[in-house]
Amino acid sequence: MFREEKKERRLILFALLVIAIYLSPLFILQENAHIRVHDNLDSNLAWYKVLARSGEMFGSVNAIIPQIINGLPRNAFGTEYSVIVWLYKFLPTMTAYGLSQALTRVMAFIGMYLLLKKHFLRGEQWVFLQIGTAVAFALTPFWPSGMLSTLGMPLALWAFLNIRNGEGSWKDFLVLTLLPLYASIVLGFFFFLSAMGILWLSDVIRGKGWNPRFLLAIVYMSSIFMLVEYRLVYSFLFANEPNSRDEFIHATLPFWRSIRLSIKNYVLGHNHVMTVHTFFILPATYIAMFFVYSKRLWKQEKLFVFLFVLNMLLSLWYAFWFYRGWAPLTERFHFMNTFNFARYHFLRPLVIYAGFGLALRVIWLQGQSWVKIAKSLVILQIFLLGLYNDEVIYRQKPSVREFYAEDLFKKIEKHIALPQEDYRVASIGIHPAISQYNGFYTLDTYNNFYPLTYKHQFRKLIESELVGNKTIRNYFDNWGGRCYLYTAQLGKHVMFKKHSKRQLDHLQLNTKVFKEMGGRYIFSALPITNAEQNQLILDKVFVSKASAWKIYLYKTM
Repeated sequence: MFREEKKERRLILFALLVIAIYLSPLFILQENAHIRVHDNLDSNLAWYKVLARSGEMFGSVNAIIPQIINGLPRNAFGTEYSVIVWLYKFLPTMTAYGLSQALTRVMAFIGMYLLLKKHFLRGEQWVFLQIGTAVAFALTPFWPSGMLSTLGMPLALWAFLNIRNGEGSWKDFLVLTLLPLYASIVLGFFFFLSAMGILWLSDVIRGKGWNPRFLLAIVYMSSIFMLVEYRLVYSFLFANEPNSRDEFIHATLPFWRSIRLSIKNYVLGHNHVMTVHTFFILPATYIAMFFVYSKRLWKQEKLFVFLFVLNMLLSLWYAFWFYRGWAPLTERFHFMNTFNFARYHFLRPLVIYAGFGLALRVIWLQGQSWVKIAKSLVILQIFLLGLYNDEVIYRQKPSVREFYAEDLFKKIEKHIALPQEDYRVASIGIHPAISQYNGFYTLDTYNNFYPLTYKHQFRKLIESELVGNKTIRNYFDNWGGRCYLYTAQLGKHVMFKKHSKRQLDHLQLNTKVFKEMGGRYIFSALPITNAEQNQLILDKVFVSKASAWKIYLYKTM
């Protein structure tokens, strides 16, 4: 017994060391680190900084933040009761980012380890698989601002299963209380909690009793989320002003494209919940399923089989949420457009890695040579995830320092020599989050919740450009979360580095509308050859060694 405990402690310490090594580039390199741009540097990190200096952290549900689009609703930035916003308020950006990553990954490891040890892989003989699977799960390249929205699910499931089995303690309810402070209900836990509700209902139908303590736990955690996310609840239930999500159209795919998307999601995963399961986890589950089938192990391995099938169904659900056959229903029930029910696939990291652990056990039990294969598969998966470290994957992208280019934008601010709140800017060829991060008041933005009237007003500014490019027209009109100065020539490309040889030759902006909205300057990453036709004057060109961009500063005539 003592030897097993000692082995377990050594493996846990080694797992934590692996996680620490994985995180080390963030703490060593700080702003010179390379991290995800999409839905990260181009949005959330700038939002945290804007919110922190806005003075509206605890603003009312009707408050606005004037720095963005002449008054972005405070509710668009989410709740002030999420720990992540306070990390960014009190700490430098990359210190906050690194701590958030560390907290999320350590809790992901603990949660998956406890879940496997207590409920899915019970027994001391499985300690290697318990810890190996847990550390692999903790290294998945999750969406950073999602926090524990998906990676916290194993910990929540561990607590719920304890309560369901009548073994619950104060620790389980503490988990259910604290997780909502570092997770999002719309980015994971709505789908998880509804799955718990289905589990409770299935227990009732199968004659296992009403289990009021389990039901109370589900209601309790849901209530905590509703309190924490009170801004979201208010906006969804009580806000009367139409917003940009009211024009979100998702049900557009024909049947066979939906089939293709489901296969792609099943094999490769999704950008926001990357699981990197293609090369080792998927083969492991099919090897295990072969043994289950050939040896008739359906009853012994019913949980593994359930997770195997559920994984497929979640990919089908995700893809077919975009099937155009939904259109009649979405037209009749508006909430089906404004709320993304496709995100049930956010359950897949939990399902895939729990299924991986169970698959390894099935393989392990087939004999000594298969034990080595099972061990090799989990080690190879951990090694593969190490290669998916941000510093490896994004090494060709700008570093955080190069992306936000604070020194360069301070020079621009000094050159303009006016209080930033006295004029408005917009960007071409770079993300507006860069200007926002540096304190400029922008007419363009990336937010998925802002007044629909503003979207229509902004559309007039780029209407001629949208006419010339169907891709950006559909992208803006049918979603519009990226309220950018799109051009027909550049399409959706918005990151042109300082060494780019491109130039804008046929720009057609409605400068009159731009000026009516308060616009005075355009930060362009490329030279505009017909600037005068757009009533723009090149004021000055800014470049810096520490910046990824060359900024052509254009001023309205």
